[in-house]
Amino acid sequence: MPPLRPQRLRRSALFFLLALACLAGLLVDWMVLRPCSPASFSRPGCARALPNTALNPFGVNIFLDREPLDWRRQRTMEMIEQAGFGWVKQQFSWAEIEPQPDYFWDDKYKKSSWEKFDRIVDLAEEYGLEIVARLDRPPAWARPEGSNPQAPPYDPHEYADFVHDFVQHYQGRIHYIQIWNEPNLHTEWREGAPVDPRAYVKLLALAYQRAKEADPNVQVLCAPLSVHSGDDPQRLVLSELTYLEEIYQAGGAVYFDIMSANAYGFEAPPEAEPDPSRYNFRRVELLRLIMEKYGDADKAIWFNEYGWNAASADMAAEQLTWGRVSEQQQAEWTVEGILYAQEHWPWAGVIAVWYFQPIDISPQKAEYYFRLVNEDFTPLPVYAAVQKAAADWATAVPGLYEELCAPVGRQGDWQLIYDDAASCGSYVASNEAGSQLVLTFQGSELKLRLRRGPDGGRFLVSLDGVSGRGTDLPQDEFGRAYLDLYGPDVEWVEIELIQGLGRELPPQAHRIELTVADEKAAASSGHLCTLDAFEVGYHRSYLLFGLSAGLLLVGLLGSLVALGQSLRQPSIPEAPTTPVNPWTLRADEGLEASDSAEDA
Repeated sequence: MPPLRPQRLRRSALFFLLALACLAGLLVDWMVLRPCSPASFSRPGCARALPNTALNPFGVNIFLDREPLDWRRQRTMEMIEQAGFGWVKQQFSWAEIEPQPDYFWDDKYKKSSWEKFDRIVDLAEEYGLEIVARLDRPPAWARPEGSNPQAPPYDPHEYADFVHDFVQHYQGRIHYIQIWNEPNLHTEWREGAPVDPRAYVKLLALAYQRAKEADPNVQVLCAPLSVHSGDDPQRLVLSELTYLEEIYQAGGAVYFDIMSANAYGFEAPPEAEPDPSRYNFRRVELLRLIMEKYGDADKAIWFNEYGWNAASADMAAEQLTWGRVSEQQQAEWTVEGILYAQEHWPWAGVIAVWYFQPIDISPQKAEYYFRLVNEDFTPLPVYAAVQKAAADWATAVPGLYEELCAPVGRQGDWQLIYDDAASCGSYVASNEAGSQLVLTFQGSELKLRLRRGPDGGRFLVSLDGVSGRGTDLPQDEFGRAYLDLYGPDVEWVEIELIQGLGRELPPQAHRIELTVADEKAAASSGHLCTLDAFEVGYHRSYLLFGLSAGLLLVGLLGSLVALGQSLRQPSIPEAPTTPVNPWTLRADEGLEASDSAEDA
């Protein structure tokens, strides 16, 4: 093939480089932008049909009532928040709070008996964590003389009164209470006597009624039941399946809002199928079947104690109550179980890992090896695994979300209100100026579902720290963008707050702050600001794709045309390898002539 002309060679190379650049643009569009289309986003935390399920599922059990040092309490809450947990499960001992009838004072330390628990609640609020409060352990004055500390009271009305006092004391701060713990064990009921589901239902019913008197919005959790494959003939221990069925037969369904369950994995992976004769994570599905049998399928199940035990290799087999897995298996299966529940169980709510840190638990006991961190706060592999998984839930990608989902942070005084008119049955509300909601999302559109009414206030709105960015909201006298929630009548509205944000570029995480303002409409009777739900959208621009594809086509066609033209043109004579000097040429010619003459 004749060589190409240098000019056309340079032209072909230029078109070829243009084509390569455009191909790179297409690859960027395919590999970076295309995965961010709505169809390819995962949607953790999206809205679900059942109340108390569309929320951050990551919870953990703590024992801060046993922790005397405040810096350790604070470090505990800090690490829990950093791991992405949204919930803490904490026991509130009736015996400590009300040591004598209607007496809420600690004589030993000369202070309110609420004070220690108030500090735990303060810390939870400081770190944006919701509390599930376990209420049990009656004081000696309320139970039979000589009975075990877990025994139910003589008079269940006494316990119901304590529940009322507790809910009233923490109204608006604690929204979830659990009534007792594992009453299907005689050691958690009257030790040495048969367990009694009907007596528990009476206790539950009275507590439920008094709790709702104190706060109609408080949510009552049924007691979780210890897992057992069979029933003791003396009924000292009943299978959780038998006990739950007897709760329903005693009419207990109307006296709780959320079912509780224990869900240990033992030595089986999360996906292992349930069976009444086996212990594994999916055994909870058998409880669900009983709920459905008695027409109670519209309630969520929350997990009271959850996890796998990574006991040391030298621990004797007879001590391994929960089986044994490696620390790596514990880390992997803990995360896989939570994700399995979210994918397969629309009725699953908070999953409280058992537990954060051992307090007064010996390393000689298998229970010690459920921990997420050591006593010195050194994290174990399971902590790191949960932290990594929870981070995926912290940003809302395209989809529909409820007010308690992981991407929503709350600061200040926010009340959880249950209302059938709300999406998924509930919303959060605040009347306190300065209270703030922080939404982290990744997309180009954001739509809010809010309540407007005659008591509506104003949200100050900022995006990524800039007031009013990405919105068409009006501004107040200080130049702050605001969203007015006043209206003459109560109505639920959907407001497209953000539109067309960063369509030409890959989506990035954005932070929107909604702050209750001091100012309000002149006609409004209050400052009420609410959030019921929100929806993130992403409508990508095809500008980069179209531009890259067009230029790629031009580059390829240009290269082909230049190549074709070069092939059709006659070749240029090859240039001499040395410079041509006319005098040297004559000398050579003269020399050649002389040589010819001599030869003749």
